[in-house]
Amino acid sequence: QVQLVESGGGLVQAGGSLRLSCAASGDTNRISNMGWYRQSPGKERELVATITTGGITNYSDSVKGRFTISRDNAKNTLYLQMNSLKPEDTAVYYCNAVCSIFLRPGRNNYWGQGTQVTVSS
Repeated sequence: QVQLVESGGGLVQAGGSLRLSCAASGDTNRISNMGWYRQSPGKERELVATITTGGITNYSDSVKGRFTISRDNAKNTLYLQMNSLKPEDTAVYYCNAVCSIFLRPGRNNYWGQGTQVTVSS
């Protein structure tokens, strides 16, 4: 089992910056890809960015050039540096970890409880 705890959310003015962190614990040796997702009221949860164990990243078009995803495998921590924030970035941000299953096919997805990011205009 893997537990994920996000931190770093808060209120920020448009154009400002925030850095989100996600601390993983438990069977962290089985974590492969990790990512950040977000969800606003009335909208479906959407991908923000993902990163592999080797550091290959992928971003949604809406955040390219503004957000940077990174991970510190030694510390079992995922980060999301958010710059040039816009009001439309307001959402609950969720940390995700994809884990292999020992002696079984397939994978498990683990989610944190989320952290609120609010960007004022």
